[in-house]
Amino acid sequence: MASMNSIRDTFFEECEELLEALAEGLQLMEAGEHDGETVNAVFRAVHSIKGGAGAFALNALVAFAHRFETVLDALRSDKIALTPEVMHVLLRSADHLADQVESAREEREVDAEATAGFLTNLDACLGEIEAPPAPGSAEDEDPCFGFAAVSLDFGPIEVEPAPVAEAPPDPAAPPGYQIRFTPQPALYANGHDPALIFASLADLGALQVTLDASALPDWDGFDPAGSYLSWTLRLATAEPETVLHEIFEFVEGLCTLEIGPAPAETPMDSAPPEAPPADSAAASEHANDHTGDPQAYSMVSPGAEPPPALPDPAEAQALPAGAKPRRDARPAEDDGASGGPKPTLRVDLERVDRLINAVGELIINQAMIEQSILDLSLPTDAEVITHVEDYRLLARDIQEAVMAIRAQPVKPLFQRMSRIVREAAEATGKSARLVTVGEATEVDKTVIERLADPLTHMIRNAVDHGLESREARLAAGKDPEGTIRLQAAHRSGSVFITVRDDGAGLNRARIRDKAVSKGLIPAEAELTDAEIDNLLFMPGFSTAERISNLSGRGVGLDVVKNAVTALGGRVAITSQPGEGTEFIISLPLTLAVMDGMVISVAGQTMVIPIASVIETIRPGPGDLHDMGTSEKLLSIRGRFLPMIDVAQCLGFPLRDSDEAPLLLLVETESQTQCALIVDAVHDQRQVVIKGLESNYGSIPGVSAATVLGDGQIALILDSEALTSNRSFTGHMQGRSFPSSAGVAHV
Repeated sequence: MASMNSIRDTFFEECEELLEALAEGLQLMEAGEHDGETVNAVFRAVHSIKGGAGAFALNALVAFAHRFETVLDALRSDKIALTPEVMHVLLRSADHLADQVESAREEREVDAEATAGFLTNLDACLGEIEAPPAPGSAEDEDPCFGFAAVSLDFGPIEVEPAPVAEAPPDPAAPPGYQIRFTPQPALYANGHDPALIFASLADLGALQVTLDASALPDWDGFDPAGSYLSWTLRLATAEPETVLHEIFEFVEGLCTLEIGPAPAETPMDSAPPEAPPADSAAASEHANDHTGDPQAYSMVSPGAEPPPALPDPAEAQALPAGAKPRRDARPAEDDGASGGPKPTLRVDLERVDRLINAVGELIINQAMIEQSILDLSLPTDAEVITHVEDYRLLARDIQEAVMAIRAQPVKPLFQRMSRIVREAAEATGKSARLVTVGEATEVDKTVIERLADPLTHMIRNAVDHGLESREARLAAGKDPEGTIRLQAAHRSGSVFITVRDDGAGLNRARIRDKAVSKGLIPAEAELTDAEIDNLLFMPGFSTAERISNLSGRGVGLDVVKNAVTALGGRVAITSQPGEGTEFIISLPLTLAVMDGMVISVAGQTMVIPIASVIETIRPGPGDLHDMGTSEKLLSIRGRFLPMIDVAQCLGFPLRDSDEAPLLLLVETESQTQCALIVDAVHDQRQVVIKGLESNYGSIPGVSAATVLGDGQIALILDSEALTSNRSFTGHMQGRSFPSSAGVAHV
């Protein structure tokens, strides 16, 4: 049972990759950038999901995927045209297929009414084309359903063995395997197709397939549900035998399988077998056509000369149902001596997390050893100091390698947002499309998982509130179809996720009036455009006139703010009337380790992320200027920048020294640049981030903590929060509403 559960989990992991490939192919088709192979790839993704689902008796999933692939098959055979209406049905059917996979994984029922609606839409795409019966239907179970049986006598079937051309052995040829493969009837009943398995084997090297039809009965004894064919396969590959077993993994128990070394007397580089007589090929085709797609019984690997009677191998390039996709395959010349696809390894995420924690402790241990060496005051050329420096560099290399294991591209997350745009557009009656940029940007897996919900809120908000109706856009001279642009990029040690719409922009007067009517701000408050924009992040705030499925209940952007803040990130808004609104989320690349600057503030040792620090400054008397009774400005290179006392922001006593302060010039999203007042700068080092949320909750101005080399615990400062909160309290000093109102830059 444990083994079956493991195989089931692997199947659903494969489904995630297949759904990703499906979404990618449909996006290309929607953009008009596809070719015949793109449609084939989309078909194969649905077909593989169907085949794997059949192995676990997921009948509802099999039935829907069967109808879905019928439409795709009609599309790739030019029986129907790819109209906008058909494209819309395909996109929404892919969404429902993903829902069915998720429901099957969680062992819950899918809404039968919704499924029926999608099936009706798929049937409408077929028009007058009659779809084959779904697996398990009455027509499938009774070959004579609705018709009278007619007995035909075609005489005995004779199959001649396929001759194999002899060729001299090549001593440089890779090791080979001989595979004896005999399917059982259950293999076909579950939707598997031997031709697809052979296609995956052909990706590993030169493949020769020989059909054994000796068990095929005459017509009187032929059972359509039976299995009479077997194959002998000879494969020349450098891959280990375990890779072959992976390809047959999802047909285990449904066939008789023998894998062994190829006989020494049979050269693996000999010419492929010729095609059998036409009647044998027809019998093979008839016996294998369990999925509605006739497949040839024999093939050779890409690059080899195919026999004359073989069909185009491109028709059978799909993975076998449930087999592991090999997306990282490269041409042979790129793979060095191996000449085969780059191997991959699935690892439990919990093991990776344990490894990351161990690397974090390793870095702390290195810092402690380094501190102990420094305390000994050894000569700078001491050998032990060199070893400690090597230790530090090695620990950093290990840390970067481990972080790369957890790093994943944001592409799957962005693909999920395409569905959100479609659903929101349907719910609001608007036309919208999603444009994605930077899908290959890599982010820590935890960040991606926890970013899904806030990004969903922002996309829905952009469609519901950002985009105008078709009529309003036409009146404004815009394209009636609105555009949501989703972009990811690395910058300054952080990842920036941008959501931009080309709508009407924020109605700041309406936002301010709503805030006043809800009692969130006093009527006499004077707010800048940025402060009005940030009212959207206040709990309970909504500008919707009526409650709908998407908006109106005051739950949305405040959830975004809380989720992003919990990730150690920030979110900012920019908007231009008539041009649209842009939300910018900045997040750390990883939640485990960072480079920081060790400083002192009010006698306390703290750390500030070095990515935000531009330079350190010891200003002269002429560089400091008073503004009001308590504020100061720094004059630097012809500009005036605000000065913020970190100690004061954190609640420490005010400075009473007349000595010129030490300043850190930092760059933030809200203030662009400002100067933080600190007592001293000690060192720059890599620190391990330890969260405070679970034990101490949220601390304004502090993002996390770390353990230094001497064992001391130091707080990690959030420069963005320090500058935002300080600028807000200073700007609003003396006003009647509290600074915790949340209208400052988030």
